[in-house]
Amino acid sequence: MDLQAAALAAAVGARVRRERQDRRWTLDRLAEASGLSRRMVVNVEQGAANPSVGTLLRLADALGLGLPALVEPPGATDVTLTRAGEGATLWTGEHGGRGVLVAGTRPPDVLELWDWTLAPGDAHAAEAHAVGTTEILHVLDGRVVLEVDGTTHELSPGDAASFPGDVPHAYRNVHDIPARFSLAVLEPGVGPTTPGGTR
Repeated sequence: MDLQAAALAAAVGARVRRERQDRRWTLDRLAEASGLSRRMVVNVEQGAANPSVGTLLRLADALGLGLPALVEPPGATDVTLTRAGEGATLWTGEHGGRGVLVAGTRPPDVLELWDWTLAPGDAHAAEAHAVGTTEILHVLDGRVVLEVDGTTHELSPGDAASFPGDVPHAYRNVHDIPARFSLAVLEPGVGPTTPGGTR
C-alpha cells in the first residue's frame, strides 16, 4: 500500500472498530452481520488490509452507516467539503484507473458521488448492492462499456445512464484512450433496523 492508501486503511479500521465497540458487538457478530470472515474484519480493523469496495460496503451496511460515513471523518457542520485531491480512493485498476468517493450523505438514504477513471484495459465488476440501490453514470471523457445484469451498453462523452445497482454490473474501458465518468449511487433505507442486502 502507498502512504495515502495506508492512511485511509488505518482511518477506516479505527472507525470500524469504534462503531463495533459502540454497539458492544464482538468481531464474530460483525463478521456474521457483514457476511465477511472474522479474519477479514480483524485485518480491516488493524488497518492491515486494503479492503475492496465490496468489503467496505458490506461493513458499512452491517453497521448501518453508509459508505461515506465509514471512510470520512464525522463533520462538525451540515456542510462537508471535499477539496480537489482529497477524496477517498477506494478502487485502483490494474492499468492505473481509480474510483474516488468524493462526497456522500448519511443514513437513512445514502447518496454517494464518485469520480471514476478507467485506463485502457481497466474494468471494475461490482456485486449486486442492497435491494433498491440505484446508480446514475455520466461519461465525461472517453468511452465506457456499462454492463448491467448481462446487458451491455456503450456510452460516449456526454452520455448518461441510470440503472439498478442491486443487480451485478460492471464498468469497462475496452478502448485505447482513458475514460472518466461521474457516478452517483443511491442506497435507500440504510440503518440497523433495515433488512440489508449484499453489496
